[in-house]
This record gives sequence, C-alpha cells and structure tokens, in this order.
Amino acid sequence: MESIIMAEEFLDAPHPSNEGAIEERERVQVLIISSRDGVTETIQTLHHRGFADVNDWSPLLPAPTSGEVMSILRRDRLVRRSVE
Repeated sequence: MESIIMAEEFLDAPHPSNEGAIEERERVQVLIISSRDGVTETIQTLHHRGFADVNDWSPLLPAPTSGEVMSILRRDRLVRRSVE
C-alpha cells in the first residue's frame, strides 16, 4: 500500500503556481478487484487514511473472475511541465 499516489497529488489539493510552467492534467485510475468484503474494506481503509472519500469510488461491478467484484476511482492530478 505504500506505493499509492497520495491524495495531495490530486486536483483537490492546493498547488503554488510557478512562472514558466504549464499545468496539465493526467488521469489516474485506481482499480480494486477482490471479494465484495475485500473491496469494501479496502475502500474504507483508504478513506480512513485520507486517500479518497468512499463515495468517490464506482459502485461495485462484476469482475472477470467469478465471485469477485471491482470498483474504480478516477481522478485527475496536476502535472507541471517546464516551458523552455
């Protein structure tokens, strides 16, 4: 779980403006596939850690593997690129 992109990197976090830089959006998608309980517990754990609100995740959807479900979180994050 340590490799998760932290919430402050997403658009809802304030960013100081830099002159000479262009801000672009990059789509980030986080997908959880597991049992119904596994997906729900993981979403709640990420919420308690400040990663995302429970309501930001998609409804539970059937996963390709029988007996599993999935949920996806889509966010945009700001990427600063230097103007040369």
